[in-house]
Amino acid sequence: MTNIVIFGAPGSGKGTQSERLIDQYGLHHISTGDVLRSHMARGTELGKIAESFISQGQLIPDELMINILADVLDSNPAATQKGVIFDGFPRTIPQAKALNELLAKRGTEVHAVIGLEVDDEELVDRLIKRGQMSGRSDDNLETINKRLTVYHSQTSPLRDYYMTEGKYKAIEGKGSIDDIFNAIKKSIDQVSR
Repeated sequence: MTNIVIFGAPGSGKGTQSERLIDQYGLHHISTGDVLRSHMARGTELGKIAESFISQGQLIPDELMINILADVLDSNPAATQKGVIFDGFPRTIPQAKALNELLAKRGTEVHAVIGLEVDDEELVDRLIKRGQMSGRSDDNLETINKRLTVYHSQTSPLRDYYMTEGKYKAIEGKGSIDDIFNAIKKSIDQVSR
């Protein structure tokens, strides 16, 4: 079993690379963004709470995200057999610590953190284009800038946290999707031997 966190700023390619990792390694994909968007689309109470934060470009409170994640893990027994790719979580050091506890209770751990490193100018360009293609309301310049500010202040410290743990694998996030994937695959293959 191999548990991977795919890490990077909004627009760094986490979703695209996650899909390839699922196909390659048979991992269970947990995208907190997809889980939250599903709740918002269904108009659940959680979705309404999430919407109030996301529409402002802010992160969901840690305790709420941990509860959601525990529920997703426990409702998918296959996840604890082959491994999980965590996409969009953790986003803060307290969330990383909570994830470690959550996995330890299930007899496992985070094995690698794949960091997709892309400069802000490229990220803004990608997100604007994604918004034009997908119609995602949070892919507008004002919200993108807020999301990047939140990322740099609250999420990017995770890079150092995971480097200290020896789990962070820096991947150049610019270039062809295939080249990026091959670099990720090489990092994961070293960990999962």
